[in-house]
Amino acid sequence: MNYLIIFISAVLVNNIVLMQFLGICPFLGVSKRISTAAGMGAAVTFVMVLATIVTYLVQKLVLQPFDIGYLQTIAFILIIAALVQMVEIILKKVSPSLYQALGIYLPLITTNCTILGVALLAIQKDYNLLEGVVFAFSNSIGFSLALVLFAGIREHLELMEVPSQLKGTPIALITAGILAMAFMGFSGLI
Repeated sequence: MNYLIIFISAVLVNNIVLMQFLGICPFLGVSKRISTAAGMGAAVTFVMVLATIVTYLVQKLVLQPFDIGYLQTIAFILIIAALVQMVEIILKKVSPSLYQALGIYLPLITTNCTILGVALLAIQKDYNLLEGVVFAFSNSIGFSLALVLFAGIREHLELMEVPSQLKGTPIALITAGILAMAFMGFSGLI
């Protein structure tokens, strides 16, 4: 039951993008096409889950036993950077079209505060390894859900008559705010 609560909470109630405002850069930058948003969501899912596993192990096996917890943020950033490089190399070989579509946003996963934030939150909430993995996977699903929903709305907005003053970023920010308010409706769920 605890895992289900973690899942629902991370996906809907405390959505990492819409409620905690982490990962706004890729949320706004990669959300122009659903295909690109889905690809970014998959890449973030892979990196986030893997980063949470590795950072948890580093925290419990290295940082805590040697009492060097003050190096946590630097160590986690280095781990995430290495994992993103690995994903970039794999995507380049497996799916060159997705690699090209993601463009500059793939290396930006390295500095995506969502990944670092989830890794740090899993440690701060004192989750065990399995709970941390469920937490990371759930947050990545929530990130992907918000990204794909937002991309679908933005694609639809391109077909609509939008006043010239609101075209582009202004209507995107208004839409993101409305989407965040819609997710606030889940706040009483858990």
